[in-house]
Amino acid sequence: MAAPMDTCELENKTFVKQGAEAKVYKEKFYGRPCISKERFSKAYRHPALDKSLTLQRLKGEIRAMNKCRNLGLRVPMLYFVDTTTSTFYMEEILNSQTVRDYIIHVQSTSHNDAIEKLTPLAEKIGHILGRMHSGKVIHGDLTTSNMLLSGEPENLDIVLIDFGLSFSEGLPEDKGVDLYVFERALLSTHPNTEQLFEIVLEAYKQENRKEAADAISKLEEVRMRGRKRTMVG
Repeated sequence: MAAPMDTCELENKTFVKQGAEAKVYKEKFYGRPCISKERFSKAYRHPALDKSLTLQRLKGEIRAMNKCRNLGLRVPMLYFVDTTTSTFYMEEILNSQTVRDYIIHVQSTSHNDAIEKLTPLAEKIGHILGRMHSGKVIHGDLTTSNMLLSGEPENLDIVLIDFGLSFSEGLPEDKGVDLYVFERALLSTHPNTEQLFEIVLEAYKQENRKEAADAISKLEEVRMRGRKRTMVG
């Protein structure tokens, strides 16, 4: 669908946040709790180029979400796309928390057995990433803030969100970078989680046996490049 939305069908619009590429709002879509994401124009770009790039990114984000859904992964349900305003409307995941907040809670309350309690979560994340990569979807911004736990945390119902930097590709390099982004996000946000990331990788290998070795080999190369940049300063 590409026609503009009738504003009478949208209500209670509340600003949530603004990133580098888009503004995010909460509102109601035909009475249903909804998240809308509006990609805004960049004044420094030529208007025609800006419109074309914005539309490409919008389509790419939606395409990645649809691919993940077809792979059996949970992502917010898409309600409507308005290409005139570069906005799309999607399901708000109610009764949820970020994986980031959940890990912080477990680490702060469990102490010595935090890794043991978080192992099932790490395994589930590894299987999700393995399936996503096997379907040639690169998320581009894998963090524990871009994963939601829906319902009771122990059910491990993980919802992937924020595909604004995603694209479709099957190259091991892209998968290795995706894994590296997640590793850096995990370790920088949650101290002492190196073992958790290794558990993620083991589950990733199990889910994506044909291509995992190449992706993890590229991960090692990306790690080396990162260390060299740190040493050079």
